[in-house]
Amino acid sequence: MVRLSPSLTPRLGRLLKDLGERMRKARLRRKHSAEIVAQRAGIARKTLYRVERGDPAVALGIYARVLQALRLENDLAPIASDDVLGRKLQDVGLELKQRAPRREKGNDDDEVPP
Repeated sequence: MVRLSPSLTPRLGRLLKDLGERMRKARLRRKHSAEIVAQRAGIARKTLYRVERGDPAVALGIYARVLQALRLENDLAPIASDDVLGRKLQDVGLELKQRAPRREKGNDDDEVPP
């Protein structure tokens, strides 16, 4: 059976390739062999090489496990954390109220006892 690689936009392909290259450089700066990092991530050395090339067919979880093996897992936290466009779209759909809702009469829960 032939395994097809998912099609990506050129920009996304470059982003993945750059990510893989940064992961490779992080491994080399730490002076870890590919075999050690692959073993810590629980993957085959060949899979690590695919990650370092930015192969889009490799699951995101594998990328995360390699980042964890390099102690870079906190780098995942900022991904999609600041959704500026989403907030703008949400704000456009919000209805602005003219005034605050009325408080019900006879509700003594808000009063402070003497």
